[in-house]
Amino acid sequence: MQNVIIKNISVVNEGVTSVQDVLLRNGRIEKIAPQIGETGKEISGEGKYLLPGVIDDQVHFREPGLTHKATIRSEARAAVAGGTTSFMEMPNTKPEAVTQERLEDKYDIGARTSLANYSFFMGVANDNAEEVLKTNAKKDRVAGVKIFMGSSTGNMLVDNYLTLEKIFSETELLIATHCEDEKIIRANMEKYKQEKGDALSAADHPLIRNEEACFESSLVAVQFAMKHNSRLHILHISTEKELQLFGNLLPLSEKRITAEVCVHHLWFTANDYTKYGNLIKCNPAIKAPHHREALWQGLLDDKLDIIATDHAPHTWDEKQQAYLQAPSGVPLVQHSLLMMLEQVKAGRFSIEKMVQKMSHAPADCFRIRERGYLREGYFADCVIADLNASTTVDKSNIHYHCGWSPFEGHTFPAAVTHTFVNGHLAYENGTFNETQLGQRLLFNA
Repeated sequence: MQNVIIKNISVVNEGVTSVQDVLLRNGRIEKIAPQIGETGKEISGEGKYLLPGVIDDQVHFREPGLTHKATIRSEARAAVAGGTTSFMEMPNTKPEAVTQERLEDKYDIGARTSLANYSFFMGVANDNAEEVLKTNAKKDRVAGVKIFMGSSTGNMLVDNYLTLEKIFSETELLIATHCEDEKIIRANMEKYKQEKGDALSAADHPLIRNEEACFESSLVAVQFAMKHNSRLHILHISTEKELQLFGNLLPLSEKRITAEVCVHHLWFTANDYTKYGNLIKCNPAIKAPHHREALWQGLLDDKLDIIATDHAPHTWDEKQQAYLQAPSGVPLVQHSLLMMLEQVKAGRFSIEKMVQKMSHAPADCFRIRERGYLREGYFADCVIADLNASTTVDKSNIHYHCGWSPFEGHTFPAAVTHTFVNGHLAYENGTFNETQLGQRLLFNA
């Protein structure tokens, strides 16, 4: 592999931004210094930023079984084009990853096709606790176990308290949860069906999947985790009320209960259903504006630890159905970094804080080996971003298999120009190089 020297670039790492040269050799970051005299492929970083690659801890790449929506290859390419170099993918595929064999099948697909580094969650069902606990033997090679404590896309709702008790008490891996109370949602659905009938629309989604549904389910998860001292990570927090369940007094490395917020809950509000309708229908729902403001504050206060996407592609035709038939989920992984860079430029938070939440914190939370930072000796997963350029989203540059984005026509005030995965220049100014694929993520058990 050819040496790469990135010259005079603003390196953003561990709360500090400084102009440096960076040498990438044999898949690793070999040296960061004000001047490096090595030979190799030279890239000018003048006026640009070098960021650690984004680590997205929650994506749905749909393979196997739902490949009309997406494949691991297609969505990993989209991820890399957007500056995401590692992902952790969810188990609600067809068939669901609820056995060790199915889980390893997904790793095999990743090894054959993923341009980004990859990991996959083991799925929990009401009746597979013993199978899930076999994953304890793989805790250095599997991201965690996933529990749907509320049904979303798929049929993986876990509402058997004996199963929950066993998983929370006996698993040695991080437990990631989707928290929405199914009884509350069903009661709300019946209420609004009776009131509105066929007039139900996406604007009713946050009323049906409301704040109480999120809070009550998250509370149960926290209670289980506190009872058993489990390692709990609650995904896609979407409400102000849930923030009271999380603390910020301990450093992330010492927290036993952590939380994630997704880019769409930081970007959109319920006011946007008028424009986007089912295109932004997702679970948990995008809610009223005061929730978005509270989420931003929770992020800045470190009650929310990680920014992710919950990237969940569906076909355009599926999204054009009536509200009750249209599936929930939004394709986001190609544009998450650009979304947050726009917020940096708008003054919402600093670029250093963004890097902490999108790269450092996922690495720390999941104890990923030698990734998530721009450190000498670490894997060379890094991204060059130009904050003096712009990116207009249109059909010609969308890499999702589904072929659409809610950001079509939007111009982001930044661009991702280069993405390195394990030192390999996987993406450069619109062009992919798939001669080297990503690696399976490893974890410090």
